Amino acid sequence: MSHFYSLKLNKWKRWSVIVVAALFSAIFVWAEKDSAFSVFSTDKGPRALVSSGENEDEVSLTFNISWGQEEVFPILETLKKHDAKATFFVSGEWAERHPEILQAIQEDQHEIGMMGYRYKSYIDQEPAQVKKDLLYAKGVFDKIGLTDIEYLRPPSGKFNDDVLKLAEQLGYQVVQWSVNPEDWRNPGTQKIVDHVMKDTKGGDIIVLHASDSVKQTEEALRTILPGLKNKGYTFATISELVSKAEAQSKRID
Repeated sequence: MSHFYSLKLNKWKRWSVIVVAALFSAIFVWAEKDSAFSVFSTDKGPRALVSSGENEDEVSLTFNISWGQEEVFPILETLKKHDAKATFFVSGEWAERHPEILQAIQEDQHEIGMMGYRYKSYIDQEPAQVKKDLLYAKGVFDKIGLTDIEYLRPPSGKFNDDVLKLAEQLGYQVVQWSVNPEDWRNPGTQKIVDHVMKDTKGGDIIVLHASDSVKQTEEALRTILPGLKNKGYTFATISELVSKAEAQSKRID
């Protein structure tokens, strides 16, 4: 049941309420803009990229891979068919075992990010252990020839301030997501499609998976890719999304 209350305020009180409300609204708008914008280092410390804001005509497809080698190839074929570029986040342990797949991903002009070496939650480890994992992963990627990886997605997407600070110290920028249909659960092809089509806005980062555990992602992509294009969106890698957001930020400043 709803209850409505009427406040009888004198003129001074009414103006006080208006001023306070306006100040609160301004702070809220500023906070929302700051939290969504693609700024990795701020005066409050390093942050993770979640999206680049809503007023964009680009979205970023990202895929996590930590094991298997069967599902990634159909996904690559579907991306190629629809001329869609993506960013693949892979664990060092997987990369070490499948350098030929990484080469295929690069040949299709997709971007490579990393998820450390072992796919184990960073918030369950001490900072020294996380640092050791990241440095070992860097050595693996360097040997493969991927010496310029900039973007890190912590295993399971879990991180805290210590992880953010450590990533920044080692030269990595943490990338999260804003749209997650949880395709790894195999909830049904149509549910994956509906979630992405309903929730995606300009500037969003969509997280999907290309490990062998996913059985419905490639089929969902057959609808998602043309569907998002029909809505006027183009597909950008994380680097492209960040570059455009930074350019817009400079124009606003």
